[in-house]
Amino acid sequence: MSSVIDALARRLDFARLSAEQFIRLLETLHMLGTAGAGVQLREMDTETLVDVVGRASKDQLRAVAEHPELRKVFLEEIFRRMSDHFLPEKAKYSSVVVNWRFSGGDGDGGYDRFQTVIEDGRCVSGEDLGREPDTTITVAAEDFFRIATGNAAVATMFVTGKVRVKGEYAPAVRLPGYFDIPNAPR
Repeated sequence: MSSVIDALARRLDFARLSAEQFIRLLETLHMLGTAGAGVQLREMDTETLVDVVGRASKDQLRAVAEHPELRKVFLEEIFRRMSDHFLPEKAKYSSVVVNWRFSGGDGDGGYDRFQTVIEDGRCVSGEDLGREPDTTITVAAEDFFRIATGNAAVATMFVTGKVRVKGEYAPAVRLPGYFDIPNAPR
């Protein structure tokens, strides 16, 4: 069942909003959620999130990435949903620990950090799972939003240097195949 936030997001024409207006809209929706008004960004269906990121301009996504609170909400939501869209049959013989570093964050060294662990047919993600990484992927948050929602080709991001990998490359290249990213609603 579609929520109020999904219906609203589908009706909005983001092309008519400046980056500043887009941020104000997201801030208002986030504030309504924290105030208990029954409209929460975190309740947005994954399909709607994919659609929002796909329709948002690069400037709008950059503005989200530069906004400390909204950046955190978007990153946390993507990582929270990873296990929901994980395809265990695609990774049944895989064991990999991926550290993620997003430039421009408040964390250590100016990065926001997350970790994804895939093993025993499961996927767990969070800010710090305390595991030694096989691979560390560094990417700008706005580019990650697009990659994680299927709105940008990972291969292109590697070739253009927007995604940097330290450690084993193979797990980083195979990683997208372990997830079923929903399509935006039509």
